[in-house]
Amino acid sequence: MSKRRAILLLRERFRSCFLAHRGDRPTSIHRLQAASPHCSSVATSSSSCRASPHQEFLAMEHGLWSSGASDKNKAMVEQLQRYGVIKSTKVAEVMETIDRGLFVPPGGSPYFDSPMAIGYNATISAPHMHAACLELLEDHLQPGMRALDVGSGTGYLTACFALMVGPGGRAVGVEHIPELVASSTENIKKSAAAPQLNDGSLSIHIADGREGWPELAPYDCIHVGAAAPQIPEALIEQLKPGGRMVIPVGTIFQELKVVEKKPDGGVSIRDETSVRYVPLTSKDAQLHSN
Repeated sequence: MSKRRAILLLRERFRSCFLAHRGDRPTSIHRLQAASPHCSSVATSSSSCRASPHQEFLAMEHGLWSSGASDKNKAMVEQLQRYGVIKSTKVAEVMETIDRGLFVPPGGSPYFDSPMAIGYNATISAPHMHAACLELLEDHLQPGMRALDVGSGTGYLTACFALMVGPGGRAVGVEHIPELVASSTENIKKSAAAPQLNDGSLSIHIADGREGWPELAPYDCIHVGAAAPQIPEALIEQLKPGGRMVIPVGTIFQELKVVEKKPDGGVSIRDETSVRYVPLTSKDAQLHSN
């Protein structure tokens, strides 16, 4: 099964149980469904090997909240592996090492596969989207490479980038909300990426993400955590020849696009999957959005 198909099935299969259990609006469907112990595939069609969606949700809820934080984080990663979203051993190791619970505000449910509000009309993406982006960018997150995280928010994905590129590389986050820059720095200090924050190979900056961070360009990879109406030219310029960018593009309808810069400077773009992100916009527009 393709990663695109696995992600779409994750969302659709969980829709009914999430709405029944939480009573949330139909747009809030990005949560991870617990797998029956006898089913290994998202695409399985045998009703005999699957509990009802509501039973599966309760089983997952019990499993994730009856153990310690490190166990919950590991269980989250293992679920994503079972569904085929995570195929890379390196991505799994990094997501197990960087505890998502350190990056979600108190009162949240960090190990559920759901985007969550972090204040200032911003969100932290669902774990399956972080995993999908790490998989797409893995070849461009090798030791010694440079990575840019636009709209770094809580700092979670920037910390994952830092572990992948190592102290010999650079992981750069840009965020235009100063309070989020401050809180994300504190989050990283509590995580396994703290040594790289201390040695300077990981840094978070206050800036308009649409302009990137030219001081440390070019980048082997760029991740954008909010949807742009079109791909910002500044980000294409800061992408290294041979590099890759993943960016959600669109307004009402959005696609996660994979942008490749060729050695001669030419650019190719393809659609990876349909997504729903908050908009990539100005600080004032974000803070005053309804």
